[in-house]
This record gives sequence, C-alpha cells and structure tokens, in this order.
Amino acid sequence: MPSHRFPAPAPRRGKDAESARETAPTHGQTEKKNHEKQGEPQRSPSPKQGRRAFGKDAPRDGESRGRRKETPREAPFPEENTAAPETPDAPAEGFLQPGIKPVTELLQQNPEKIDAVFLRKGRKDKDTDRILDLCRNAGVRFSLVDDTFLDRLWSGRHQGVIARLFGTGFTDLDDLLGRAVDEPLPLIVALDQVQDPGNAGALARTLYALGGAGLIVPRHNGVYLGAAAARVAAGALDKLAVAKVPNLAQALDAALDAGYAIYGADAAAALAASDPAATPESVFAFSPRLPAILVLGSEDGGLRPVIRKRCTAFLSIPFAREFDSLNVAQAGAVIISAFAAARQGKR
Repeated sequence: MPSHRFPAPAPRRGKDAESARETAPTHGQTEKKNHEKQGEPQRSPSPKQGRRAFGKDAPRDGESRGRRKETPREAPFPEENTAAPETPDAPAEGFLQPGIKPVTELLQQNPEKIDAVFLRKGRKDKDTDRILDLCRNAGVRFSLVDDTFLDRLWSGRHQGVIARLFGTGFTDLDDLLGRAVDEPLPLIVALDQVQDPGNAGALARTLYALGGAGLIVPRHNGVYLGAAAARVAAGALDKLAVAKVPNLAQALDAALDAGYAIYGADAAAALAASDPAATPESVFAFSPRLPAILVLGSEDGGLRPVIRKRCTAFLSIPFAREFDSLNVAQAGAVIISAFAAARQGKR
C-alpha cells in the first residue's frame, strides 16, 4: 500500500534565526509586497522542507495511553525580547493602538484584547516601567524595538509604544473548556506553533462552520490572528472563542483533568521515533471520544515531543491515491469533518 503523506507547508524563515521565537511567517515571497500594506508578520521564503509521511496501518481499538509527566519547556510568563520581533506592516484598522495612555488603559482594563506590545528600545521612564509591569502581570507578550520598526508600524505619533490587538479578545482557557461541552461539536483545535495566519484562518472557518468550540494558541511562537487570518476566516474569528495560553503542554494537562480526550495529528515517522508502540488511527474509521482537543503541529516540525506525550490517541488520513501532500489547514478540515460526521451519526 502506498505511503500517505500529510506534511505541513514549508516554513518561511526570517533573516535573523534568533527572532524565530517572536516571528510568524507569511504566505510566501509573492505576497511580501502585499503584506507590507496589510499588517501581518513577514518572512523571506526558505527551501522546501522534507515531507512528513503518515502511517499506513488501519485503526486499532483507540485505547488511551496514560499521560506522562514532564516539565514543560515553555516559558510560563512573557519574556523581554530584544531580538528582532515579527514585523507587522502598515496598520489595519482595529488591529493597532499607539500611545502611552491608551496602551496603559488597555492593559489595565482589557488585557485579553492585546496580542503583543512593542516599546522603544532603550527608553527608561516611569511610563515604560509601568507598561512592562502590566504586561508581565497580565501575561501579555512584549518586545523592545527600534524607532524604525515603530515608525514603519505606525506613521503617526506613537510615543514609543504600540499595542497590537486581537479584535474580539481572547477567552480564558477554563471558560473555553467549560463552554465547549455545550457546543454543537464539542471539539477544540489546538495549534502547536503553527505559524501561517492563512492556515489558522482557514481552520477557524472550518471549525466554526461545523459547530466546533474554539481554538487554543500558544503565546510564544504562536500564529498572529490579525488581518491576514481574519480575511481567510471570513468572520469566523469574530465568533469563535480563542484561548491564548502561556504553556500549551500545561493547557493540555488541564484539559485532560477536565475529562477531554487529546488527539494528535502527527507524522508516522515522528510518531514511531517518539513511541514505537503508538499507531495512528484512520480518520475514516475511528470512533472519537468527545469532548476532545485536536492538536495540529507546526508547518515544519509537526508536534513537539512534550505535546505528543499529552495525546491519548493519534490520527492519520489514508489516501486513495498516491499523492504529494495536504497542508495543515486542509488536513485539519478533513479531520474536523470526521469528528462532525461521527457526532451526527452519519459515518
């Protein structure tokens, strides 16, 4: 039987590898000029990465594997980032807020609506200290940048401080876990360092249309759900609950404690390397246990080991023909549809 493949799209890498912690790629070099007018991070294209193959085996009984305890390696709180951050381009209305007083008030009253704060590097005064303290207390990511970056981000007066927003605001993880069981499809999609905003927007659109409960994205190395994601989502991000968490592994632990099943969509090769006994189930034959979280891995590396260890089962997409690949948004749509079909009894 031919090997079935579901790699993520090739990553886009920035000029400074150390900036990867705070960057999110674009859709490619052909869109670079357009992104300079829209308000999304940009990266230069990189060579095509190796393909990740899914397993061929038929599904097994779907028994859960016990969760292994491991100290997560993600930072529990936002850290000061002095490397070049992701580069949002010209502001899209509703996605940026400049100025010391407006940003301070947002951090005090509605920190859940802030994706990141950019401050002028080298600025030392009580206003800056206050904003940094508020960021740390609220768990909001911040970056120290130069004037060129700020001026490119906002052409008007910004006072050395600009907040980048997520218009509808983020949802608390506990609230999302509690509300998901009442949704038409009690399924949450977690993105493990998925970087492409177009893929995230497409996933949000599919998930909302099929009755899904919401998204979980990590605070560090997570996708920015800005103008590019919103365009592809076609309004879904305005209606879908999104939780932004400082530590995805700990978030999955909380979901397990709340009675959720955790399904991972991962490459067979990576799965075999981490656990030779694990066998992915076919999405066309498995019987999902709900409520559940579906974890989709990054475009280049798949699921990280610390995330795979939280998964109770793994899923694969068997192809009827030999074919190259599906990207993370396409594969996610297939798997979400399989959950919805099982929920509606139309399998």
